[in-house]
This record gives sequence, structure tokens and C-alpha cells, in this order.
Amino acid sequence: MTDPLLFNPRTYDPAHFDPETRRLLRATVDWFEARGKGKLIEDYRSRAWPADFLTFSAEEGLFATFLTPTSAAAEGERDTRRWDTARIAALNEILGFYGLDYWYAWQVTILGLGPVWQSDNAAARDRAAELLRQGEVFAFGLSEKTHGADIYSTDMLLEPDGEGGFRATGSKYYIGNGNAAGLVSVFGRRTDVEGPDGYVFFAADSRHPAYHLVKNIVDSSKYVSEFRLADYPVAPQDVLHTGRAAFDAALNTVNVGKFNLCTASIGICEHAMYEAVTHAQNRILYGRPVTAFPHVRRELTDAYVRLVGMKLFSDRAVDYFRSAGPDDRRYLLFNPMTKMKVTTEGEKVIDLMWDVIAAKGFEKDNYFAQAAVEIRGLPKLEGTVHVNLALILKFMRNHLLDPAEYAPVPTRLDGADDTFLFRQGPARGLGAVRFHDWRPAYEAYAHLPNVGRLREQADALCEFVATAAPDEEQSRDLDLLLAIGQLFALVVHGQLVLEQAGPTGLDEDVLDELFAVLVRDFSAHAVELHGKDSATEQQQLWALGAVRRPAVDAGRSDRVWKRVEALSGSYEMAP
Repeated sequence: MTDPLLFNPRTYDPAHFDPETRRLLRATVDWFEARGKGKLIEDYRSRAWPADFLTFSAEEGLFATFLTPTSAAAEGERDTRRWDTARIAALNEILGFYGLDYWYAWQVTILGLGPVWQSDNAAARDRAAELLRQGEVFAFGLSEKTHGADIYSTDMLLEPDGEGGFRATGSKYYIGNGNAAGLVSVFGRRTDVEGPDGYVFFAADSRHPAYHLVKNIVDSSKYVSEFRLADYPVAPQDVLHTGRAAFDAALNTVNVGKFNLCTASIGICEHAMYEAVTHAQNRILYGRPVTAFPHVRRELTDAYVRLVGMKLFSDRAVDYFRSAGPDDRRYLLFNPMTKMKVTTEGEKVIDLMWDVIAAKGFEKDNYFAQAAVEIRGLPKLEGTVHVNLALILKFMRNHLLDPAEYAPVPTRLDGADDTFLFRQGPARGLGAVRFHDWRPAYEAYAHLPNVGRLREQADALCEFVATAAPDEEQSRDLDLLLAIGQLFALVVHGQLVLEQAGPTGLDEDVLDELFAVLVRDFSAHAVELHGKDSATEQQQLWALGAVRRPAVDAGRSDRVWKRVEALSGSYEMAP
């Protein structure tokens, strides 16, 4: 049986998109299916650069269509070319489903384009649009070996050349596509200007003689490069941003790019789930199918509902991303949530299935073996889990205790160009961002026992923030704060899942089973907070008081298990 909640290449028909988007998404699926599983795995094991995929993309105009804003498109292209987060998310899921190496080349192209599309440099924008037409990839030259992504400390130095341009010297590290990018957006600083006014973002070409490719720093098809520039000529037409605008372009580009990690994680988990359930259902152990054992059913059911939750949260976050504007920056919370929460949920999904299939998960002829490796990378890209947890804490008080009035955000599958993403403005003022009231989403499903229990825990967290929040000294204890951040993340995760449940007509059995898992998670993080070294007695008492047992319903769990069981044999990639 085909499960409508999961991507299945056999039945995939993105009819909610316009004809050209629908054609390109389906063509991508068909290309991978025609190549087959053997070729997919062979290329992964041999660390082959995905040249054939990039050739396909160039021939179809895939990257050019999906990653060119309408304003940068030529006259005859404007009907189909736009930056549309909904269809970008759909392609993320497909590429994750077939392999993170393909997704990575696309993802880094998105990052490399960010500073360009934010720039007022018309020549650079035209150049980028033409390179996309030619099927080129892009790169984002931000991180450095010594400083990581600490852009305050960049050692890429630009010396004025006396003719309005610069000579750039320095190195960059962890730079995807650095081996092949037609345009690399590089962050550096002028040698003649101190402070933030000296920052510069400029466009470089990986084929220039002064661009030296050092190596691929990972053992992978992903080309995560180290490169160095030696007296690289930066002409005035190569300058994308200067001063504080360059700093803002770096952070705002990451805002755009890190959203893609959630749907890539979803695609990985979906492919792995088909393999894992099919194997477990057909594996006989002690005279019975492996799926006859209660702990196996629980683990696979937990994996399934977590995956459904990942999809619901990410789909709803798309709506806030696309509806964002100067007066509605709620996406700045939901974006790190997708990066941090959804990707770590992906790790849990894979781990649950791996506990069931055990040695099968290591076999070289299965997709699962690479899924188990690649799923680990997504929580660690575009800022660690800790960095993003610390970020979402900036929004906690306003979100929980001080809601504002907003018009309802609709489902956003329209063919609009998401222009605000490239005019986000200064990357500051997070503490002033306001949110709509989270409670109505929970109240709409208060009749479900486990939604009600997570709501009790959410109300308890509000009480904690109001009466037992960390004092000034505790606020310097990041270990304590991260435990609180996990509790807050669960409330936000549940909220967007519930907002998406109605429009999608989600089966309430699945929803309540998912919230049983979330109640357990909240209780576990509360116990973790109780054990923190610096937790006060009041905080410890609160933590134990917030523990709840999920409502158990054997009939509900069995009905959800039937959905999981039906995945067996419903998809297997052609050899």
C-alpha cells in the first residue's frame, strides 16, 4: 500500500505545482530511477564527483529554473524561473532520498548564490544568471581553517590595487563545490579599513590562475575544498557587498541555506524506512517475523511517527518562510528549528530502524548503509545543534509569554518569487521578534490525550520561564541553557505539527501516537535539566513536576502499526 504521507517514487506526482515545476521534479525522480540502485551505491562507494547528475541538471535547466529569481531571469524565462521555497524544499527531499552527495552540490550552489542575489551589483547578478543557464555550480567561501565560521576573524585580506579594485590573498576551508564553481562568493576584509566597515564579499572564479585548489578535505563524493587565493585580482565589478552589508549578507545567506537541511534529512529517512520495514517484515527469527516482537513494533512505529512529524513541521515552516517580511520575522525561529530539531529527529529515526535491522544496516548493497552515515552530517552543517539551540532561546520568552496579533498564514504553494529572502536587512534585533499565540494550535486537538499532555508540559514551561528562569550567573551556563532550549523546541515543534495537521487531514491516530513520543521526549529533557550541576532546588522541583506519562492506547498503537507494516514492499529502487 502507498502511504500518502511519505514520498514514493512509484506514485510521485507533485500536481500541486505548476506544469514546469511538476515536470522537472518528476524528471529528476525518473533520472535517478533509470540509473538504478547499483549505480547509486557504486558512485557513493567510489567517491565519484556527481558529474552525470550535474550534466542532467544542466540539460534540463533544473538549477537555473529553481534558483534564478524572476528579477534576474531573461524576458522569456520569467514564467518559470523564481526562487520558490516550496519547490526548493520538494527537490531537497528528492535529492536526499537518492543521496546526500547530489543534494550537497545543489545546497552549496544555493549558499553561493545568496550573496549574489542580495547584491545590487547588476553585472554580478547577470553573470550568475548566465552561469546557471550554462549548468555551472556555485560555492560559498566563508569558513576558514583556523577560525571556522567566525567571520569577525577572517584572514582573507584584500589590499587596494589603486584602481578601484583589490588584490585578495588568503585561504578558505570547508568550501563545497570549490573544485568546480563558476562563481565563488568569498568573504574577506580590507587591509586599509578597520572594523566592520572593512568587510567585503566578492565573486571569484575557481578556474582563475590565482585560485589554487588545495584538496578535498573529506573522503567523499562531496568536494569540500580547501582553496587559497594568491594575489587574486578583484575588479570593481566583482564586489558584491562592502562594510556591514557584507556581514549581513553572510548571515542572511545562512538563513536561506540552512532551511534546506530539514527536507534532505526527510528524504534520507524515507528511503531508509522502505528498506528497513521491508527487511524486518520478511526476516524470520525464532520461527516468527521480526515484526512480531513488541519492541520491534514500537521502534518502527516511533520511527514512522517521528518522520511524519518531521514532514509536517517542515512543510508548515515553508509557509512562514514564504510569508516573511520586515514586519513578520517569525521564520527566524522556525528556520533554526528545522535545522536543529528536524535533523536530530532524523538521526533518531535512523537509529530506531537500525536497532531493528542490525547487521543488515551495514550491508554494502543497501541504501541504508549510506543513510546511517550521511544522516549524521546534517545536524552539524550550517551551525551545530548547540549554536542553533542557543539561537532559538533568544525567542523563548516572547514566543511563550507575549504573543502578538497576526493574520493567519495560509498554505503557500503558489508560484510566487520569495523576494524577501534576499532583502532580509540587518541581521540583528532577534529579541524584538514577536509571534502569534501558540495555544490555539494545541486547543484545536485538545481531545487527543497526548496533545493534552504535551500542552500541560508547555504550560509548565511557561511557568518556569516566568518564575524560575535562569538568573544572571546561570545565563552564562550554556550546558543548562541548552537543556531548557530542548524543552522549548518541543513546544514549537508540536505547535507547527498541529498547525499542519488540519490542512493535511492527518489521521488522528498518527497524531496522538506522535505526541506520545513528544511527551516522552519532554519528560526526558526535564529529567536531564533536573540533573544539571547548576540547577537550583526550585528548578529541580519544577523539572520533576513536568514529567508526564503518555496516554497508552493499545488500539491506537496497533492501527498506526498497520500503516507501518504496509510499507513493506511498497517501494524498492530498481537494480
